[in-house]
Amino acid sequence: MDSGMVPARTGLSPAHGIAADLDRFLGDPMDDEAGPFSYKAIVEAEERDELPPGAVDAVRAWGFPKYLVPSGLGGRLTTLEELFFVTRGISRRSVTVAVMYGSGLLAVNPVWLWGDERQRRTVADGVLNGDLACFGVSEADHGSDVMASESEAVSKGDELVLTGTKWPVGNATRGRFVTTYVKTGSRDFSLLLVDKTTLDPDTWSTLPPVRTLGLRGHDLSGVVFDGARLPADCVIGRRGAGLVQTLKTLQITRTAIAALSVGTMDAVVRIAMEYAHQRTLYGADIYQIPVIRDHLLKAHLDLLVAECVAIPVARALTVAPGRLSLWSSIIKYFVPVQGDEVVASMGTVLAARGYLREGVAHGVFQKLQRDHAIASIFEGTTHVNLANVAAQLPFLCRPPEETGEEDALLAELFSWTRTPPTWQPDGRRLQLTNEGRDEVGQRFEQISEELLSAANAHAAPGVAAELKDLLSSIGALRAKVDEGIRDSEGDTSSVAALMRARKYCELHAMVSCMLTWLHNHREFGGAFADGQWLVLCLQRLLQRTYPDTILSEDFLPAFEDAMFRTSGEGRWFTLASLGEDV
Repeated sequence: MDSGMVPARTGLSPAHGIAADLDRFLGDPMDDEAGPFSYKAIVEAEERDELPPGAVDAVRAWGFPKYLVPSGLGGRLTTLEELFFVTRGISRRSVTVAVMYGSGLLAVNPVWLWGDERQRRTVADGVLNGDLACFGVSEADHGSDVMASESEAVSKGDELVLTGTKWPVGNATRGRFVTTYVKTGSRDFSLLLVDKTTLDPDTWSTLPPVRTLGLRGHDLSGVVFDGARLPADCVIGRRGAGLVQTLKTLQITRTAIAALSVGTMDAVVRIAMEYAHQRTLYGADIYQIPVIRDHLLKAHLDLLVAECVAIPVARALTVAPGRLSLWSSIIKYFVPVQGDEVVASMGTVLAARGYLREGVAHGVFQKLQRDHAIASIFEGTTHVNLANVAAQLPFLCRPPEETGEEDALLAELFSWTRTPPTWQPDGRRLQLTNEGRDEVGQRFEQISEELLSAANAHAAPGVAAELKDLLSSIGALRAKVDEGIRDSEGDTSSVAALMRARKYCELHAMVSCMLTWLHNHREFGGAFADGQWLVLCLQRLLQRTYPDTILSEDFLPAFEDAMFRTSGEGRWFTLASLGEDV
């Protein structure tokens, strides 16, 4: 039986304990007897283009749907951090099941954020009862060009008459609720809450399933409305606000998608590590081959970097929701790209075995590889999210006056031992831009000074000296990016602008690693407090710009020991495992 992410610790926020409970409930996916979430059952169902029998029932039995409903409406969703962690736990087994519920999250969030009491109560009761939901935005001829949407709702008396086709849509066939993006005027778009169970069956139908590379067994299909009559109060929030509502809603789901990538990274690194120690060539296990060791060490570092980037943004929904317009696009670009790279790297370790649909871990690697490919596509492609970042960069290279609250905000975001405030859904707290503020990216100098001071006092010997050199290189890279932004201030859409946005995302990741150590080293102790992992993560990130950057070999043995221990004990790969009492 899988022992969960970490044993219970009094210091960690509740999200960690909730995720550990789910992990114990679902069992070790490498154990063939672990039920519908064993890799054996998952691959067998994959061959039939199905979900494993009993998988959805198991998730419901544990109570996962309750984490889609805010606690004020009878659910268990109190912070996005909790939903992030449980989604990660499911994703390291089946991205397909996680996406099924992720599609529902996208659909119900507008109701939580802008819906009236009747809408919220109806949807909450349905989801808690096991009903699925879907978000009908895309159309075959328009894709993400939502201003070109042709679906339309026309007023007739005290009703709206809905006509149009939404495709492709996750949960379109199985879903009871359809949050539908439609024209309600010449230039007005609105979100409608459509409950299929209340419609005349002659006025709507579903389209056949779409065959996909991955996510086999997921309901990706479409829904057609042909004169469907709806009550006028089906509009979610204010009529004509659909575009703004959609853009704000995506900030939440973009953040949650990172959990798919972190879960996938955990799975493929674990599979590759086990294989590397079992596979013997030339008289020794293949982990002893330098290039194999290099792949596994770097993949593990990438996973830890992803944690440092993703967890604070998940906490931001209730700590600093006004920052999600920028940070959600950063995380949606950076973490899935990292995930793709880690999956490819672990494929190199597995070599021919990774190509097989049987053998190592029952051949689940090829499924994980295909399933994860969606992470960089939906909720805005890589390019869309980089464009969102690029559009804000001219306002971010001129730091605003400080409010005096920056340090407290960063502590709330990055301290893993603090519990974020409970989510009180309110669409007004989400913003379309960061209004020129980024407490992570704009405070590099102050954070660097604090980091060096703390490292000199608390880190292992040699760490502070390494950090001083690294911060000099990072500072020079940051200055170059700022110079490029200023010299091309009107350019936010060219290839060069997207490249600057990419570098800004990488710098955000570096500072996030720095802040994660700063705000947790006293509580965690051990190898975490030593800070050698931080040096390695920063070196790994710098390799994206300077490929010749070398990982500090003297710091790798302690890091490897923690990696081997975590793998051997069946726990998640996580920075928390570096703490002395974990």
